[in-house]
Amino acid sequence: MRMTLLRLSRAVAAGLVAAAALTAAAHSAEAAEAADTLGSAAAAQGRYFGTAVAAGHLGEADYAATLDREFNSATPENEMKWDATEPSRGTFTFSAADRVVDHARAQGMDVRGHTLVWHSQLPSWVGALGAADLRAAMNDHIDQVMGRYKGQIHSWDVVNEAFQDGGSGARRSSPFQDKLGDGYIEEAFRTARAADPAAKLCYNDYNTDGVNAKSTAVYAMVKDFKARGVPIDCVGFQGHFNSNSPVPADLRANLQRFADLGVDVQITELDIEGSGTAQADAYARVVDACLAVDRCTGITVWGVTDKYSWRSGGTPLLFDGNYDAKPAYDAVLAALGGDGGGGEPGEGTATCTATYTRTADWNSGYNGQITVTAGSEPISSWAATVTFAAPQQVQATWNATPSWSGNVMTARPSWNGTLAAGASTSFGFTVSKNGSDAAPVVGGCTAS
Repeated sequence: MRMTLLRLSRAVAAGLVAAAALTAAAHSAEAAEAADTLGSAAAAQGRYFGTAVAAGHLGEADYAATLDREFNSATPENEMKWDATEPSRGTFTFSAADRVVDHARAQGMDVRGHTLVWHSQLPSWVGALGAADLRAAMNDHIDQVMGRYKGQIHSWDVVNEAFQDGGSGARRSSPFQDKLGDGYIEEAFRTARAADPAAKLCYNDYNTDGVNAKSTAVYAMVKDFKARGVPIDCVGFQGHFNSNSPVPADLRANLQRFADLGVDVQITELDIEGSGTAQADAYARVVDACLAVDRCTGITVWGVTDKYSWRSGGTPLLFDGNYDAKPAYDAVLAALGGDGGGGEPGEGTATCTATYTRTADWNSGYNGQITVTAGSEPISSWAATVTFAAPQQVQATWNATPSWSGNVMTARPSWNGTLAAGASTSFGFTVSKNGSDAAPVVGGCTAS
């Protein structure tokens, strides 16, 4: 009897383990299947991928469809700024902002609030106030706008662009700085915490993406705030890039130093002028930098489509004017670990495969080669992920441009992106074994 019970117990336990494994496998398969959009792929990484939203375009079917399909966070582009919400003192209007917030929340998106205190897009009456009235007006504006959306906003850009460009690290001249002094930023954050204790409170700025005088001045302010208990939860890095202001090589290091202060970091207004592989590679580097920093909680691109971008002439976004996904979209999705071709399901047939061969081997290292082969359609670009076993270290690569997230390398073509149907190209690397002879694992190939 005891043996029978023991066998029964073991059988039940085995059944439970098998059921749990099947459930986990099903959940894993569902997650993999779902990660075919920017938002779902980012969510699988524990992050959001959002966009700036203009209320006036929500009535355009393709705009709304792309927004709803691809993104899991929304930032009102202009609808929450001071001139839009309080055009005259004490008279508040929220209809446009409500439209964005209501649409986003109906789709299950998080909402970022942008922005409460900023030197630009201020109605003229604000600058005309004396110091005492300006302080009262600033605090009342924060109370009223945050109060309107209390409990509905994930993160607020409380103060925006308060530091000068250049090497001085000084504060920017504005009605708030000139009349209230340095303390206005702290006061705004304290007022914001009282207005909505659950919302994340962020400082947001541009040209602070790399380590420079401006970002170091912001860093010093955040460090001081954290030391003195001033409520600040996050720092936003806008990420407006072009050929004259490219993605900085030290973006990841800069994000990490802020995160080490105990704040979240977010890419808040990303757009990168350009096209093709160069633009795609730049976008991927930003995503890789965010994924490499545990406290980088999400990325927002500043618009859905190139045709409505504030920099439309530079075609800086992930979807073109026809809402077709660009190579940059595919690169971002691949960097997030997603799988999809952009656009409606069934669109885009470009595919590729990647296979690994060890081409040379010695006691302390080896050379490896990845062969990329186009599918049944020609491709204009590809991206392949390769995971190396710790503590191996890649010493050199050729015929590809690598970017990194931990020990995962995403390789993109340095010149050899265009392939005819069925054609192949290859790239290679030299690896120091550091005691491990394990072969790298090819994670997949994404084509466009």
